[in-house]
Amino acid sequence: MLTRRSSFAAVTLGMGVVPGFALGAARGAAKRPLVIAHRGCSGERPEESRLAYELAVDEGADFIEPDLVPTKDGHLVARHENEIGGTTNVGAHPEFAKRHTTKVIDGEKVTGWFTEDFTLAELKTLRCRERLPQLRPQSAAYDGLSPILTYQEVIDIARAGSRRTGRTIGTYPEMKHPTYFASIGLPLEHRLADMLKINDLHSADSPVFVQCFEVGALKSFSQLSPVRRVQLMDDEGGPVDLPHLTYAEMASPAGLKRVRGYADAIGPNQDMVLDFKAGPKPVATRLVSTAHGCGLAVHSWTARRENFFLPPSLQLGNPASPDFARQTGDIGFLLRALYGTGIDGVFSDYSSLAFKARQEVFG
Repeated sequence: MLTRRSSFAAVTLGMGVVPGFALGAARGAAKRPLVIAHRGCSGERPEESRLAYELAVDEGADFIEPDLVPTKDGHLVARHENEIGGTTNVGAHPEFAKRHTTKVIDGEKVTGWFTEDFTLAELKTLRCRERLPQLRPQSAAYDGLSPILTYQEVIDIARAGSRRTGRTIGTYPEMKHPTYFASIGLPLEHRLADMLKINDLHSADSPVFVQCFEVGALKSFSQLSPVRRVQLMDDEGGPVDLPHLTYAEMASPAGLKRVRGYADAIGPNQDMVLDFKAGPKPVATRLVSTAHGCGLAVHSWTARRENFFLPPSLQLGNPASPDFARQTGDIGFLLRALYGTGIDGVFSDYSSLAFKARQEVFG
């Protein structure tokens, strides 16, 4: 059964709500926000697959985002999590049945199959599948068609997309669970920095952003590469490597100044950018303007079209319908509202919708 925490509480982080917010606030801005394809076009194709990334490029994405986790033999592969039972057909491979296990990842017990227990060659025998088939049956129709990708292959897809479209397509890798992986002898930072060097992506203006929810990994990476770094934030909790620090504290004016010491941007949950309880439609908080005042860009996550992911005020259709959760809500309003805050980039599972809304706001 699908469940989700209540994530649409207003998060103003002590900065209040921007008065007089209007959807056209960003019109005429000097630079259009980036369209960032969240795990590729993951609302239409199985996430982190070649199909998802190539479609995202064709639909107008500026960056394609892989989550990076290591294999047993040290390769970086694109998977939403190191547990791959829900995103691949590993359960249908009897030769891997004995690798089904339970681990503690960032303080939580997780049961399944884990990338760090497989070599790259073994992972390449698996195929990607839709993680949310109840919500995205059209994407599930593409199950079994794509192998797991390495980060090198994602870079190659971006470069091929750049040649095909005439646009510069970048990659936006996330270091997943770096403290955990360091604890088992598979640290991420050096592997990622080395991969970027090999690909001549080793400057502050390279088409790359490196993101992480943890602080220590970003600080370590800053000593290895000048590539732009993004501190991810959620509307609750805090970084697992600093248990006494909350994301709310990090998003305060003083906290943002500290983040600027090791990062170039923040990646907040979109509920930190828009207040969904201020009225019938969302209203901007002061997070974007405060971050800009500290010299930080802001890239929010994640705009999705399904009612399941949208606040009640943006859900459309009959709630009594059996397929209400997967019906399309008012994502257009959500995206225009995000762009109207003056934000610098938006993660979306639907690149074409994010691109269309940007056109509507900026012309």
